Amino acid sequence: MKTDTATGSATGEILVRPDPPKSDAGAARAALARRQRARRRVWVNVVRAAVLAAFIGLWQVLASTEVVDPFYSGKPSGICSKLWDWVRDGTSQGPLWDQVWVTLQETLMGFGIGVTLGVVLGIVLGRLRFLAEVFAPYIKTLNSIPRILLGSVFAIWFGLGISSKVMLAAVLVFFGVFFNAFQGAREVDRDLLANARILGASNTRVTLHVVVPSALSWITTSLHVAFGFAITGAIVGELLGAQQGLGLLIFQAQANFDPNGVYAGLVITAAFALAAEGLISLLERWLLSWQPRPQKSGAQA
Repeated sequence: MKTDTATGSATGEILVRPDPPKSDAGAARAALARRQRARRRVWVNVVRAAVLAAFIGLWQVLASTEVVDPFYSGKPSGICSKLWDWVRDGTSQGPLWDQVWVTLQETLMGFGIGVTLGVVLGIVLGRLRFLAEVFAPYIKTLNSIPRILLGSVFAIWFGLGISSKVMLAAVLVFFGVFFNAFQGAREVDRDLLANARILGASNTRVTLHVVVPSALSWITTSLHVAFGFAITGAIVGELLGAQQGLGLLIFQAQANFDPNGVYAGLVITAAFALAAEGLISLLERWLLSWQPRPQKSGAQA
């Protein structure tokens, strides 16, 4: 007699309980991992909101009780009041949305020009070692100059209009993107380049189909920092001299000893900076969607 391993009953043969299908087990692990990631995102957002609420609440309490002097520090309620006044009645330079749009234009144009030049020149010099050696001292010299000081130069060259702010933003963006693109072009797998040449690809095709995709992760990483530099260039340019823009509002609030106005301008700037950060993250995922993702083990899932 043999024992039924599935039921323990006496039968004339061994019965083996079938294992669950591997596909079902994998789907269960994937669903569990998704639930864990969703819970983690919820908790992260809850803690973020709690930290922000605690900071704002403490600031309001300290300013209201005059533990810190509200004349210098302002207070959250005053910032909200200032923002509402700007939205409802406009600013001294006109409607608030006009000021936001001017700064946004300067930021986006400077960002676009700086990224384009940084990517193109970074890839070209990364591929052509001779040109890289020729231009290296000039690029290093320009990079060593405090670029914020160029705002005054651009104001003299291009006046107080939008052009001087766009140029300053573009210069601030350029170097970060350039060095990442340059390094990304240098770090391309040599085997990939050799295989492409063996298959008869021209230098142009090698650059477009091998070098640029390989350098994308370097380039997209630099975009997050680059947009912050673009905003910095636009705002600083407006602080140095402008006819419209958020930087001008901040400068006027500072001149009038109005800390609430200064912080209100910073809040608006931070709001569209965060929105741009989200859009850049979406762009990064789309551009790098072709790259294989690292597989997690069952324990990590």
